[in-house]
Amino acid sequence: MDAAQFAELVKKIEVGKKLPDAIYLHESALDAIPVKLATIINAVGKALKIPTDNWNIVKLSRKSFTMSLLHYPTFFAESYPALTQSVSVDLQKLSHKVTDYSNYDNPPILHRKETMIKREHPSYDDFCMITQEGEQAGLYKNPRHIGFKASWEALINSHGYELVDGRLFRNSALAQTTDNKKISRDKTAIVRYELSSPMKVLAKHGFLEGQYNIFDYGCGRGDDLRELEAHGLDALGWDPNFLPDADKLNADLVNIGFVINVIEDRNERIEALQGAWQLTDKLLVASAMLANESYLAQFTPYKDGIITSRNTFQKYFTQSELKLFIELSLDEQAIAVAPGIYFIFKDKDLEQEYLQNRHRRKHTWEHKSKPIDVKEAATKLLFTKHSELFELFWQTCLLLGRCPAVDEFSESTELLDTVGTLKKAFRLCKSYYDENDLLIAQQMRREDLLVYFAVGLFGKRKPYKHQPEQTKRDIKAFFDTHTNAQAEATELLYQIADIEKIEQECVAANETLPASVLDHEYDKPHALTLHKKYLDLLSPLLRVYVSSALQLYGELEDIQLIKIHITSGKLTLLGYEDFETAEQPRLKERVKIKMAEQDVDFFDYLNEFHEVANLQNKQLYLEA
Repeated sequence: MDAAQFAELVKKIEVGKKLPDAIYLHESALDAIPVKLATIINAVGKALKIPTDNWNIVKLSRKSFTMSLLHYPTFFAESYPALTQSVSVDLQKLSHKVTDYSNYDNPPILHRKETMIKREHPSYDDFCMITQEGEQAGLYKNPRHIGFKASWEALINSHGYELVDGRLFRNSALAQTTDNKKISRDKTAIVRYELSSPMKVLAKHGFLEGQYNIFDYGCGRGDDLRELEAHGLDALGWDPNFLPDADKLNADLVNIGFVINVIEDRNERIEALQGAWQLTDKLLVASAMLANESYLAQFTPYKDGIITSRNTFQKYFTQSELKLFIELSLDEQAIAVAPGIYFIFKDKDLEQEYLQNRHRRKHTWEHKSKPIDVKEAATKLLFTKHSELFELFWQTCLLLGRCPAVDEFSESTELLDTVGTLKKAFRLCKSYYDENDLLIAQQMRREDLLVYFAVGLFGKRKPYKHQPEQTKRDIKAFFDTHTNAQAEATELLYQIADIEKIEQECVAANETLPASVLDHEYDKPHALTLHKKYLDLLSPLLRVYVSSALQLYGELEDIQLIKIHITSGKLTLLGYEDFETAEQPRLKERVKIKMAEQDVDFFDYLNEFHEVANLQNKQLYLEA
């Protein structure tokens, strides 16, 4: 074999971790590469008299006629195994070099092990979950800092995490160990802990802008509290290990972050959640660790969880199991906002506002029309003298799709003094401005409300006796009665199970959206894929279809493409790395939401520069 043949065979490899300069493969995946290349690899090992149990990873160069046989003896036992020996082989010169790392204090380590094995391997899902945790913790943002054991452990610690049995845990979720670590206090000034993921979710939705006070139930060492206080927020906390003497105080927002999963007694776990709920005035954020059964099988079971190597208890949940636990414990609706994170509202008006904002579309109104002639000179003069006031009022009308009430328009007093009544001002504006804008606004607001009610029915949200005043006015304006609104929403919700209707809507969407892809199977439309920025342009039925599925997942933070499966009642979410800038962005994650089973499956595709996982036709999903 010469260099050209070697390069051609390497180019054909479809499995493995693909980096710009090399491909990494576990020995179990050698049967998935060209036979001639696999034969060469095994022949090199035999020629160099390297025992088969002294290497398990092969590194194939993509730019030169070289390869390396690497030994990671704890490949399956540890999440981030260390390299003990490397045999670098120059196939052109027929020379090799052996490097022993077994006595190194800071050896190279592996990440993203799932990329080096085949997908059907029994460990594939477990490896994916390990990688997903690191992604969510923000550990892979700068790959140059993660290649060696010491820098990797320092990075984990700097993000406020600790490794326990290969899984990442927030320091605040772990009880203090008996062998207390000495803290170098002179170094604390340079340490920067990120907010925990539940706090990041609160910040994303505008709850950490200073209008609410916060209580952290189970705050650990107080990482989040220090960061919140540094931003001038009113934040306090309590923890049984680190702040046992602190008072448990009521607050607008209460966070119980990764606490219930470390409590071994189920009743005590429920009491902790209920205790946090009792302190909540407006919103409770509850979160827990997620894992699947195959991962848990390697540990010692205890009660409904496992015992870790540190002799601590961990209760892992699935997404749907966590939702059920919260709702049964509190008898309240739990709203998924991210994997393993749920909002539970005590302030139902705030909940309605949050849910409506999830479904409310934004439209930029271009004021293209010119004032038309009006019969009465007095009216014309009125608009000329008070142009800013009427313009502001008209924009409020377009936002609501109707005439605002006195408390819905900030300048009501001035307008009443000028015109007499808001209804009169509304009639004058309709004759002065382009009423077509109002008709569009009314249709949009009515559809948004229908989507809101229908998604609520899918989630079996409890009906509330008292709707916010604005919603009552909307219902009156667009449906006449709440019963009518619910009836239309129910009819709309039932249509998500109508395959023919979903197919019609997907075909129509493909024709009208700025960009989308309609896949076919056996000459029948099979699935519609679109960018998330076009969600608001979908018909009410498809918006209900997507929003109902997202109730089981949460927000589309790192997702770009959404795939609507026409016949199976499923929704697939696709997240890519550098989607906006890369010509062929690399697939990072795929989430499959199964509405019929009320379940969510997570898959990671984190192998860098993997040709199969790269999006080849990005332009089809974006407006030219």
